Amino acid sequence: MKVSFDLDDTLFVPKEKFKTEQVLKFPFCLIYKERLRFGTKKLMEYIRGQGIELWIYTTSYRSEHYIRGLFRCYGIKLDCVVNGEKHANEVQAGYREGMPSKYPSKYRIDLHIDDDISVAQNGKVYGFHVLIIGSQDDNWTDKVVKEIERIRKFS
Repeated sequence: MKVSFDLDDTLFVPKEKFKTEQVLKFPFCLIYKERLRFGTKKLMEYIRGQGIELWIYTTSYRSEHYIRGLFRCYGIKLDCVVNGEKHANEVQAGYREGMPSKYPSKYRIDLHIDDDISVAQNGKVYGFHVLIIGSQDDNWTDKVVKEIERIRKFS
């Protein structure tokens, strides 16, 4: 099984509106200024412990090196990163008509977690599964775990 997460407003959240993980220690806090939504570290440890592949799928043009480095500082190993550049080269390339901003089924991702309702709407049209996680929610990790278990049950 493969599970992917969006970054901006899904995992990377403003500390003024969300509970967040601890700030990274110096000097990493100077390099990586984004704040992870509280519960991300524990959720990702659970996902890895279940033998599930952990992916990031973002429209951001942050480099794969940067994204992997940030998560590594939290002790989180990622299996794959699809950023805006990789998506443009591997998904959009060769198509005259616009493809969706994310297309997880291209990578055989079983579940994508995002904050953008248009991604969920595209999932219905293009046949990929999306769980929407929005504003501050103390139970967001439980919702992700339940959805993973539901999908595994029917796979």
